[in-house]
Amino acid sequence: MLRVLAVDDEVHALSELAYLLRQDNRVEQVLTASDGVAALQDMVAMIGAGDRLDSVFLDIRMPGLDGLDLARLIGAFPSPPKLVFVTAHDDRAVQAFELEAVDYLLKPLRPDRVAEAVRRLESATYGPSAAEAAMDDVIPVELSGRTSFVPQHAVTYAEASGDYVRLHTAEGTHLVRMSLAALERRWGTSGFIRIHRSTLVSARHVTEMRFDEGRIVLRVGATTLPVSRRHTRRVREQLVRQSRGAMPPGADALAAGVLPFGAQPVSPGR
Repeated sequence: MLRVLAVDDEVHALSELAYLLRQDNRVEQVLTASDGVAALQDMVAMIGAGDRLDSVFLDIRMPGLDGLDLARLIGAFPSPPKLVFVTAHDDRAVQAFELEAVDYLLKPLRPDRVAEAVRRLESATYGPSAAEAAMDDVIPVELSGRTSFVPQHAVTYAEASGDYVRLHTAEGTHLVRMSLAALERRWGTSGFIRIHRSTLVSARHVTEMRFDEGRIVLRVGATTLPVSRRHTRRVREQLVRQSRGAMPPGADALAAGVLPFGAQPVSPGR
């Protein structure tokens, strides 16, 4: 189980974050600090006492020692705890992930996103779970008396088509009798993002995110897919989070409104 430290200078925000973390049965203990200096003192004391600290949930914009400066100091520890940034702003995402943050949460916090951050922490700390290490999920497709098996990793995006879902792969498309909502529940924790009420995209196959007449547009292979305004924030958040391993030029592209992804995509936080 995880032992974490939550740091935020806003009393209400710190209380909410600590509450959400304590509701997770994967978290053993939640310590709190109201500023960067107090957090640093607490961590030094824990190291001196030989206590374990797995992660720091860290607000970025704090008076005095802000979250990014504190993160740099933490990085110099012999065995630094893993970092999760928590913020109300999305302008520091690239810097945060250059510091090897495990996740980047945007305020107001959603319980499901906090739970996902804990899952990522658990995986980064103890290795992937049995479910994550399991074989790639496949969808059986019936056609003319034959059954084909379409692996999850081959699907670039999926579209709702009446009572069916059309799975798009590099080799072609497959029509499956199921709802897009059911597919999202099945693959939502494996990097598939809802970008429109009728479209689900595999983040690993997104090669570009750009702005076109005020709307976000994603490129998946040779296909361009628009992101609905309703889903814009979540799509940007997940794509920037996943592209944390990208090279610094991606940071310039993100600031310019166009993000070419070397391997994967992402989004923002404070």
